[in-house]
Amino acid sequence: MELTQIRLLVSDFPAVYRFYRDVLGLKPQFEAESGPYAKLSPDTGHAAIALQDRAQMAGLLERLGAEPDGHRALVVLRVDDLDAVHAELSSRGAEFLRGPGPMGDRMRVAHLADPEGNLIELQEWLAPREQA
Repeated sequence: MELTQIRLLVSDFPAVYRFYRDVLGLKPQFEAESGPYAKLSPDTGHAAIALQDRAQMAGLLERLGAEPDGHRALVVLRVDDLDAVHAELSSRGAEFLRGPGPMGDRMRVAHLADPEGNLIELQEWLAPREQA
């Protein structure tokens, strides 16, 4: 078994696609602003985020036809310099729910949300985990 992606079901595909591409700066596998599917990746690592039009999936799984309540996902992206990324994303129009700050003694984090309310955590690791 291999994890290939995390897929977010979205209702306003173009808005969410532009957010991940233009605001977060993820690279699309192919241009697909109108959907119904897109896969976007950061410059480093193997993980990817995919977007899927909720209405299309509701044709396969009827229960997805209703809009969900509350927060549905937390996407975590590791960055080398949280303050620099915070400033860059803010200049692109990102509105942060919580600016850079500590989370425990090993990392700093900042939080924002995509246009449909999926939470995004940016992490800067301060110290590697100690080897036991």
